[in-house]
Amino acid sequence: MKQYTCIVCPNSCLIEVEKTADGIWVSGNQCKRGEDFAVNEYTCPMRMFTSTVRIEGGIVPRISVISDAEIPKSELRNCQEKLMHVVIQAPVKCGEVIVNNICGTGVNIVASRTL
Repeated sequence: MKQYTCIVCPNSCLIEVEKTADGIWVSGNQCKRGEDFAVNEYTCPMRMFTSTVRIEGGIVPRISVISDAEIPKSELRNCQEKLMHVVIQAPVKCGEVIVNNICGTGVNIVASRTL
């Protein structure tokens, strides 16, 4: 059995999830969104990814970046390792794609500011 604190609404329900022969059993949620959150967290946890990359020709040495969609939690370390070797050139606009399809996830890493 796993326990999660739901983050989809202000209730912050303590949800228990257990895999049984009949499927996945969820309890403690006060809404359907909480049940969906718990099942997704149990089967394939996903996270938004934020980091920085080196930039040359800018007023600062690094620029903040973010994923344009959620990435499987199991891929976060691989994504970070890939970004450690990325160097971009200024100027960069907010929303500009820095790395396309990072680690084969289908998710792009984009600049989160203009520099």
